[in-house]
Amino acid sequence: MKVLFIFGGLPHYYNAILNRLNNVPNLEISVVVPSEKSATIGAGVHQSDKGINFKIHRLEEYSTLLKKPFFKGISAKIKEISPDAIVVGWPYIIFFWCNPFLRNLLKRSNIKLICKEIPFNIPKYDDILAGKEISYFEENSSFKVVKNKTQVKLLGFLYKGYFNLADAHVNYVDSAFEILGSYGVPKEKIFITYNSIDTDVLLKEIGNAEPNPIKKTVLHVGRLVKWKKVDLLIRAHAELVKKHTDAELRIIGDGPEMSALKVLAAELKISENVNFLGKIYDAELGKYFLSSSVYVLAGMGGLSINEAMCYSLPVVVSECDGTEKKLLRDGFNGKYFITDDQKDLANQIDFVISDDQRNVEMGKNSLSIVKNEINVNTVIQGYLDAFNYVSQNKNKLEVE
Repeated sequence: MKVLFIFGGLPHYYNAILNRLNNVPNLEISVVVPSEKSATIGAGVHQSDKGINFKIHRLEEYSTLLKKPFFKGISAKIKEISPDAIVVGWPYIIFFWCNPFLRNLLKRSNIKLICKEIPFNIPKYDDILAGKEISYFEENSSFKVVKNKTQVKLLGFLYKGYFNLADAHVNYVDSAFEILGSYGVPKEKIFITYNSIDTDVLLKEIGNAEPNPIKKTVLHVGRLVKWKKVDLLIRAHAELVKKHTDAELRIIGDGPEMSALKVLAAELKISENVNFLGKIYDAELGKYFLSSSVYVLAGMGGLSINEAMCYSLPVVVSECDGTEKKLLRDGFNGKYFITDDQKDLANQIDFVISDDQRNVEMGKNSLSIVKNEINVNTVIQGYLDAFNYVSQNKNKLEVE
């Protein structure tokens, strides 16, 4: 079976998933990405084409009349690749619904369309019909708020159109059943992959390395952008330092908010307690996970939680991208805090780091969840279930 993915780039974490899929017998993966940096990729996203074992096709991206990007020559490329299925998400999927020539090409060629969506922030259709103000994640991972009732209903019209055009859906949160179902998508067309890095590779790299945390060391890894709410974490750390004067906050990553965050730490007089480490990857990054006592994500994100849990770290989060609901059990492997509440965030971090034995047990529980419940294999199986559903092939795809 040949499957074509259409993406805005090659994020390093997702390349690993595509590599694993391409290793499945009788499955061939190829990807269309922009020839230049896409408008759909957020600031600071780490992209790479190293170690890729699937085929890459680069096309010129252009801005359409809808002010959304699409690819020049996509029809010709689809004919050339001749896939059995295409996996595509927002915003590119809009044009498979709007363009009758593309729809006709899929129909004539018996190509199945699989919608890859991040539905945790998509409103239910009833809310759309009621004209409620909605917010959603834009393609470059920034938040958009739509208040105009006409625009809300237009967005709902788009959702309903392409949701029901798709032959199957792959999503990483269980709420997809309820959300997509509100638009009329049958349950049997929805497949939950969950979300994960390649945990098999990471756990092998970690091997027998034991966590050796420096007490009261708080870690954050991610792009320094507004929706990560690192400013909230710094403010909470200022609260934490009142009780634990030696508490250290490690911030790994870079982005447009770096300067403002350093100024904030200085204004709060905790510069000595906040360590901005910049971009760090691979083995060097692992050293910081192993020597920290808690991982905190104050805003949006998800995969960094999986990574921290591989290193036996307890985690503290609020509302992320929906993945946290399967990964974090309050009091078992970390704590939830009240969204945007810096005092509660400080209190939950304090709870995790104040008892060494509890801290260790929570970390072990994190690792157990990754090993036994949510990992790269659940992601691969979710995709294979969707591929098998749409496939006309009698040969069922299975991981060896």
